[in-house]
Amino acid sequence: MLSNEHIAIVKSTVPLLEAGGEALTTHFYRIMLAEYPQVRPLFNQAHQASGDQPRALANGVLMYAKHIDRLQALGPLVGQIVQKHVSLQILPEHYPIVGSCLLRAIREVLGAEVATDAVIAAWAAAYGQLADLLIGAEEEVYAATARATGGWRGGRAFRVVGKVRESEEITSFHLQPADGGALLDFIPGQYIGLRLCLDGEEVRRNYSLSQAANGHEYRISVKREPGGRVSSHLHEQVREGDELELFAPAGDFTLSASRKPLVLISAGVGITPLLAMLEAALPSGRPIRFIHCARHAGVQAFAAHVDALAAAHPQLQRFYCLEQARAGDGADAHGRLSLELLQRWLPAERDVDAYFLGPKPFMAMLKRHLRELGVPEAQARYEFFGPAAALQD
Repeated sequence: MLSNEHIAIVKSTVPLLEAGGEALTTHFYRIMLAEYPQVRPLFNQAHQASGDQPRALANGVLMYAKHIDRLQALGPLVGQIVQKHVSLQILPEHYPIVGSCLLRAIREVLGAEVATDAVIAAWAAAYGQLADLLIGAEEEVYAATARATGGWRGGRAFRVVGKVRESEEITSFHLQPADGGALLDFIPGQYIGLRLCLDGEEVRRNYSLSQAANGHEYRISVKREPGGRVSSHLHEQVREGDELELFAPAGDFTLSASRKPLVLISAGVGITPLLAMLEAALPSGRPIRFIHCARHAGVQAFAAHVDALAAAHPQLQRFYCLEQARAGDGADAHGRLSLELLQRWLPAERDVDAYFLGPKPFMAMLKRHLRELGVPEAQARYEFFGPAAALQD
């Protein structure tokens, strides 16, 4: 039970977390991944190496400590965590492992003089409250998904019925249930979880669904990352007829029902969830501006598909910005997407719903530009490919 004394102690540790939270969470991951191999598949080791995962956890722990007495102030953070956990199939038995490693890291990083028995007891109670909250919320999602038409719990085998090269870097995989059963619908913008066994080791990844729900197949479109273990396997080893194990769609970066003009802005493989949004929104007749940026035409995926949609739907206007010019590349501009280009391509009325996705520097720039151009901040929505983090301007 979290007491008032516990709350006061946890909040008193906020300055320590602000100063050294990343060191604490880095040590936490080092302990947990070394001593509990059963949880390693839940974490992308590339995010560990880059420091993104420890930074994201440090930010989450800090926000929780700051708002432990009024969790409603955390806003969408809890929902984002729940959706990410569900997509990777985090289960109740994982929480005690995390809790014990977190408390041990607090003690070892802060030292016994700072991390006294009272501090450890307070954080144990705080973590218990958070674990109960997340376990309950995640079970609600798991149960609702299993009850839904075409839904399931845990992993489900899907057959690769199509493999399509979309660009020099991106390949699409068309997936249908191997059992021939019904297929769960999803909200445009959501992603699936994928579980693989590579060289005897289990790995899990998330991939956005890159076409609107159609009742008979899912499509993911995967960029081959330099040195990417899973993306390289999918590009090189997976063939039509193979089976992949999927977790049900999840995610809260989703297209909201609205009659406002819709603006979809992407860079690189960030186009994938926005394609699903675009296809789902077109029947509504709402005005749509689709803006896509890529390094050059060779790595630009889905241009022909978007062009065909624009030709068939007058309310859709599309714009391409390619950094490097190539003859006949169909670009509307070359170089980086600038404030001036964005001003020209946005609707004159800035009361729009904007969704954007791409590398972090690209999104930080867009967040700033959209605000400067008068798009209401609450209507400019984005998501991170990897661990959630603050999008600094």
